[in-house]
Amino acid sequence: PRSFYQVNHDQAQRLYRAAIEMAPIGPEDLVLDLYCGVGTITLAMAGAAGRVIGVEVVPQAVEDARENARRNGIQNAEFFCGDAGQAALSLEKQGIRPDVVVVDPPRKGCDNATLTAIVQMAPRTLVMVSCNPSTAARDAKFLCEQGYTLEKVQPVDLFPRTRHVECVLQMTRKSN
Repeated sequence: PRSFYQVNHDQAQRLYRAAIEMAPIGPEDLVLDLYCGVGTITLAMAGAAGRVIGVEVVPQAVEDARENARRNGIQNAEFFCGDAGQAALSLEKQGIRPDVVVVDPPRKGCDNATLTAIVQMAPRTLVMVSCNPSTAARDAKFLCEQGYTLEKVQPVDLFPRTRHVECVLQMTRKSN
């Protein structure tokens, strides 16, 4: 009950497919999924990546993510319980340099520690799944100021006839 999962199954599949398409992943790539919930996006990307790491603050969701990996025979996935920003900074200090970072933050968006850690890790691609276009725009603006380019934005309507819309953003690091 404490784990988050999209309730509109059909549209959730479209949402996750958009995220995967915006994260060109190769067999040697490391993918870091912050705010990973029960690991849905993390595990969907595991088949194309060399290694995937999911981070989630809710312990029950992390347990569910690990169980989902086990049930699906996915062995290249690791899940850690912790605050996204603190975990990202810790991984960055350990020398973890993901090729792709995925974030699916709560409505309030990413915090400064998470955004700072992403910039320091310098992934070539960042995919943001957001349930709040306003905070997505705020976070994308910060990342653009730090050397990223917003390449694509794809809205996905998971809650028809409401004012809510999810969006998927693809950002790439500018080459120097």
